[in-house]
Amino acid sequence: MTRPNRVLFFLIAWLIVLMPFLFWWSTWFGRPLSEKQIGEYLNDEKHPRHIQHALLQLGDRMARQDGAAKHWYPDIARLAAHPVEEVRNTDAWVMGQDTASQAFHDALLKMLQDPSIMVRGNAALSLVRFGDPSGRSQIVALLQPAKILAPAAGSILDAGKLGAAVHQGGVIAKFGYGFGQTTKLRSPIAGRIRSVNVPTGAVVAAGTEIATVDPGDEQAWEALRALYLIGQPDDLPAIRPYEHALPDISDHVRRQAALAENAILERAKK
Repeated sequence: MTRPNRVLFFLIAWLIVLMPFLFWWSTWFGRPLSEKQIGEYLNDEKHPRHIQHALLQLGDRMARQDGAAKHWYPDIARLAAHPVEEVRNTDAWVMGQDTASQAFHDALLKMLQDPSIMVRGNAALSLVRFGDPSGRSQIVALLQPAKILAPAAGSILDAGKLGAAVHQGGVIAKFGYGFGQTTKLRSPIAGRIRSVNVPTGAVVAAGTEIATVDPGDEQAWEALRALYLIGQPDDLPAIRPYEHALPDISDHVRRQAALAENAILERAKK
């Protein structure tokens, strides 16, 4: 191999290693941001992940009781109405890091009406930190299977397998409708596919329940932790399946379900 070819070979090999690293570094939420970058990222409407990155950095500062983070509180409250669900979801968690802010409390109460179950749930969980049980029904909903409905009259072209793990936004089924049009039906939560209720090729009406997805461990655990503090006897039917009945539930979730039930029963006695 000639020297120019060797140089070219090593340059290409170096780029193959460097480019993935640079991409990871640019998208990694743990990468520290300067004050200037936080301001730029919070207003970067073209890149929602930049907004999330800045929010998470501020959330970490707030958890450490860094008073400098208060400079960005108006932006954090403003983002509660952002059009991107992932941004609102992150924002709801961040606002729970400072329970002394009335602006955050007010914004979280409004987020209980958000169209996203995850945003509503995160807002309700953050309100528990404020000592406010207003979102109890939204927290109980986090323990329920998510229903995937047909958006229009059409047919199932393909569907996921029972028990398959799925992330939030993951594809549950491919749906055909109209004149050769198709769309992907996605899960609003992370978890596992509990049921697929319509066979492939079957024609269904709009609103038909296509599939259900059981909540993942993390979502269930957070909901059960909150219900340990604010749960009521009416919530027990949603809690008890996590103690024994549901498959694929980790031991720490089962223990938390039992703790939540015991705490609720103790409060009921008093």
